[in-house]
Amino acid sequence: MRYLRGFGRFWFDFLIGDDWRIAAGVATVLGVGAVLVRLEVLDDTLVMLLVAAALVGVVVASVVVGGLASVRRSTDGID
Repeated sequence: MRYLRGFGRFWFDFLIGDDWRIAAGVATVLGVGAVLVRLEVLDDTLVMLLVAAALVGVVVASVVVGGLASVRRSTDGID
């Protein structure tokens, strides 16, 4: 049981990491992309490009929001 718990903790830390918002954003973008491909609303190549751009946007936005929150905490004297 100890090995199973360690295995689960490894994968949780590997996938979620320090910021759960990045993982949630990536999962959401991939889910929306999968729905678009399944419904054949757009060309597959266009969906791939949109999903790639959205993934980059999610990561950049998460990093910027995290950085702004860190700056705000340090200027408030909380950090």
